[in-house]
Amino acid sequence: MARSPLTLAAAVSAAVPDAEVVGARRLTAAGGGRFDAAVATLRDGRELVARVATEDGIDQEIAAETVALRALTPGVRGMLPFRAPEYVGAAGISGARAVITTFVPGYLIDAEELPPGEGAATSIGRALAAIHALPPSVVRSAGLRERTPEQTRDDVRRVVDAAGRSGRLPVRLTVRWRDAVDDDRLWAFEPSICLGGTQATSFLFLDDDRGAPAVSGVLDWHGLSIDDPAVDLRWVASAPDAARDIARAYGEAAHRAPDAAVHVRARLHAELEFARWLVHGLEAHRTDVVDDAAALLESLAEGVRDDVLLADIDDEGRTDIDDALTVLANLPATSSAAADTSMQTDAYDPDELSLTPDASWSADKRARAASAAQETQPIDPSEFVGLADTATDAIPTVDDGDQPSAGRPARADRAASQRWTSSSSE
Repeated sequence: MARSPLTLAAAVSAAVPDAEVVGARRLTAAGGGRFDAAVATLRDGRELVARVATEDGIDQEIAAETVALRALTPGVRGMLPFRAPEYVGAAGISGARAVITTFVPGYLIDAEELPPGEGAATSIGRALAAIHALPPSVVRSAGLRERTPEQTRDDVRRVVDAAGRSGRLPVRLTVRWRDAVDDDRLWAFEPSICLGGTQATSFLFLDDDRGAPAVSGVLDWHGLSIDDPAVDLRWVASAPDAARDIARAYGEAAHRAPDAAVHVRARLHAELEFARWLVHGLEAHRTDVVDDAAALLESLAEGVRDDVLLADIDDEGRTDIDDALTVLANLPATSSAAADTSMQTDAYDPDELSLTPDASWSADKRARAASAAQETQPIDPSEFVGLADTATDAIPTVDDGDQPSAGRPARADRAASQRWTSSSSE
């Protein structure tokens, strides 16, 4: 049973000394969500968010986000052109733990509705570049995870091998992905600070002086680490109108040496989400998940029939084509269920998708993985010239009733996400 805003507001009073709560409202993005959350208004005008996990195992994610947010010192926050939630405190509530953070105002824009041109798209590119340019000491001083290119490559290799052993991975994809793993050009990148996998709902917007959307806040900090910056870019191709402008702004704002293969790795990471879904089903002994993942992989294999992933890189590691093929656009529509976008701005964490027998996915993680694997339409490589290779469940800031319109076009990638969201939970 969902906790009431007043109950959550009481947690704020318990966690914050001298806090005088004068109002409370539910915080939601109009979906099921994995948290009970509310915004408490204090007499001094501050607004704080109280969240309590509603699913087992999410407390670990909240703990990781707490560590990450505390690593963002005032000096680090001063380097970012947007706001991030600040950890305020925690309190016990009915046998659970409520985490209190500051409220970051803004609204969400779904990937497929991101407009092109100056505004939301370019602001996202600059925001990602700013995150990826943070000094590594931010992560290292907090004891957060750091992975080398070879470790990232090994993780991809393990996923491909495990999926291949199942007998459910199409030969075309096996060859495609193993060729990518074996190509040294793809893995000659410099790791950077990243969020471990952003998506469109990681970004909050407010209108600027011109009335254009500009990133006002970034969520999804629980995956903060030093890793492959391409993981944070894998969702960009699911924003068909804005992808090129996001890429251009990211490249212009980047501060490190160019990484011409970043868009290829981003596409590879997105495609591999289907393989990870298959591996999860195998480890969990879920035939329904295995069958679902196998069907998605067959559709993906058909979509890349005439596409060579590594053709986007020439012998010197440069990108040399303008437009690549849309990969997942031809996935058949399979469900009309509404995709859950509530409290769902979780970032991908490779540890959560490990190949160990105790791996566990919630329904929301399935939806997130599908969203990340949305339509892996490559970004115009010319937009990545000069691109630097540097580039948690967070707090949505959409009040009740503020939800996407029902009339948006049905895209194949959204259909896949809907299927994953509607899968029965473990």
